[in-house]
Amino acid sequence: MSGPVLVPILGDQLTRTLASLRGRTKDNTVILMMEVWDEATYVRHHKQKIVLIFSAMRHFAAELRDAGWTVDYVRLTDADNSGSFTGEVARAVERHDPSAIHVVEAGEWRVQQQIEEWAGRFDCTVEILEDDRFLCSIGNFRKWAEDRDTLRMENFYREMRRKTGLLMDGGKPVGDAWNFDHDNRESPREDMDPPERPKFEPDEITRDCIELVEDKFGDHFGSLESFRWPVTRDQAEKAADAFFAERLTKFGPYQDAMVHGQDDLYHSMLSTSLNLGLLDPLELCERAAKAYADGEAPINSVEGFIRQIIGWREYVRGFYWYHMPHLERANALNAQRGLPEFYWTGETDMRCMADCVRSTRDNAHAHHIQRLMVLGNFALLAGVDPREVQDWYLVVYADAYEWVELPNVAAMILYADGGKLASKPYAASGNYINKMSDYCRKCTYSVSKKTGEGACPFNALYWHFMDRHRERLKNNHRVARVYQNWDRMKEERQREYLKSAEAFLDTLTPADRGWARSE
Repeated sequence: MSGPVLVPILGDQLTRTLASLRGRTKDNTVILMMEVWDEATYVRHHKQKIVLIFSAMRHFAAELRDAGWTVDYVRLTDADNSGSFTGEVARAVERHDPSAIHVVEAGEWRVQQQIEEWAGRFDCTVEILEDDRFLCSIGNFRKWAEDRDTLRMENFYREMRRKTGLLMDGGKPVGDAWNFDHDNRESPREDMDPPERPKFEPDEITRDCIELVEDKFGDHFGSLESFRWPVTRDQAEKAADAFFAERLTKFGPYQDAMVHGQDDLYHSMLSTSLNLGLLDPLELCERAAKAYADGEAPINSVEGFIRQIIGWREYVRGFYWYHMPHLERANALNAQRGLPEFYWTGETDMRCMADCVRSTRDNAHAHHIQRLMVLGNFALLAGVDPREVQDWYLVVYADAYEWVELPNVAAMILYADGGKLASKPYAASGNYINKMSDYCRKCTYSVSKKTGEGACPFNALYWHFMDRHRERLKNNHRVARVYQNWDRMKEERQREYLKSAEAFLDTLTPADRGWARSE
């Protein structure tokens, strides 16, 4: 009798309908799950991120066993743990003498390179299966991209709408528009009272993971005091239920709003569960579309939610694989500055930056506009080395996996790819932050002051950025008016902006590189 089929399941593949499980019989399958040192430390992940993944893995393994599957689960502290995926697959091959290995393709480039070496290493068939939890395969994205001069998300998104039929009326978009972004830019109101998102008290499995992380990774960034993330599909579905019932209606208008001390607002907070595999993206989108059809939520909120999933999420995953491995080294703007220390400490008089870092430290989360237009915008304007910024984002957010983090940071936030993803750099002065938040009201710096002592640093940094990258950007029609405004300024005013920016940049203390990945 031939040996069983060995099915390795990675930490972000916690889906009962995973391709490697479909069609398998329980009496001839061994599922391998692995907690390995390499994955917990290739960057020094936020403590909550490690707890989330380990706890979700352990819960998923228990569910599989309860369903009758044989699960070979390797814990981080097991005496013979090799510390790597390949090492643990090798040990499992020795234990089980499998006839074949069936594994779903990895989400991250570096892990996929390991998997592709298994066929030459192990004396059994290795079958790598497509991850069909995504709606657009890597191959189909490549076909879409390869004959195009530009890879704009909006064009991709429209094709995904047609493919899925979501918010479509025959061949036309529901509401006669593909995109309702113009209705989704409301500034925060003083009387906003968003409901608290569901929080899940740690059970025994999660408490064990918290204890493990405090013991083994106690010097990593972040706090575990507020850990309340969903770690099972049941919990994730309860979180989704609460979002659709309590926050979807206002999700659209306030999705770009920022309020000091309000970390969740009307955001779904479902990305951790989506990226672990606990929730199905198409099911969520269909549920949102039904809410609109039933008159329970407005079109701008529903379309905005669907666009983030079948548009942006699918697009950045395809973009990542299309541009790897060189995307991780892209630096079109030649940014060289070290990441400022306050990205770790939060110790800065810029109230917006301090609050975003606080939420990041306490929750392993900040919403997308905080990531893009505060934390990311500052890194762009200050000329911070893309590799350092990429690693920071990968470390600090519980939903960050390289396939989603790298395109967002390198291409969207930092314009390091030279414009393959974004049509212009997402650079902004303090005016944008003031419009979309309440951060500026009690800030040490004055957003209305443009230069000199006490002026909002974003104001001078914005013009410094535009001036130093003029040769690259001057022919970009989307920023032509910016340079027209700059040229109308008196030379003395221009010098004041540049002098103020340089004086501020001189105050920045770079973080110790000990936090970063080892090369």
